[in-house]
This record gives sequence, C-alpha cells and structure tokens, in this order.
Amino acid sequence: MGRVKFISYDGEYPNLCAGTLILNVDGKDIVFPKHCLSSGGSVYEDESGDWVSDSGEWDIDSFPEGFPEELKQDAVSVVNDNVIEGCCGGCI
Repeated sequence: MGRVKFISYDGEYPNLCAGTLILNVDGKDIVFPKHCLSSGGSVYEDESGDWVSDSGEWDIDSFPEGFPEELKQDAVSVVNDNVIEGCCGGCI
C-alpha cells in the first residue's frame, strides 16, 4: 500500500457518501469524482417502524480515468483505514 496514501475526504453526516476523496498515488494527488464511495452498510425499517442504519466498509464505485488497475484494491484499503465506516441513512 505504500504507493497509495490518503489525503482527505470531506463527506459528512447526513450524506457520508457524498464527499470528495483525494488520494496520493506515486507522489501525485488524485481527485476522485464526487459521490465515488458506496457504503457496505444498509438502511432498513425495524419492526416498530423506525428507520435504522448499519455501518459498513466502503467501496469505491468510480475511479478517475487512468487510475492504475493494480492499485484499486490498495485505494479501497486506504479509504477504509481513514474514513469512518458509513451508512448514515442520509439518503432515506
């Protein structure tokens, strides 16, 4: 993972997945498309009718054009090491 480093992510409640991700790859800052992350969490209605959200690990749905294929899993790992697990329920 030494080639991919976390720089920043500005997603926050109530839409954790709606931020801009910046990673550094081989010394160059790469800005990802807005809304590039998706949560492994979920939102559901419980038996009492209340909405509940579960957190889960992030996945990257869209990479910038030309992002090295061999570094995509490293990028996902770096995101999960640095961005709080999500599914805030902001989309319901």
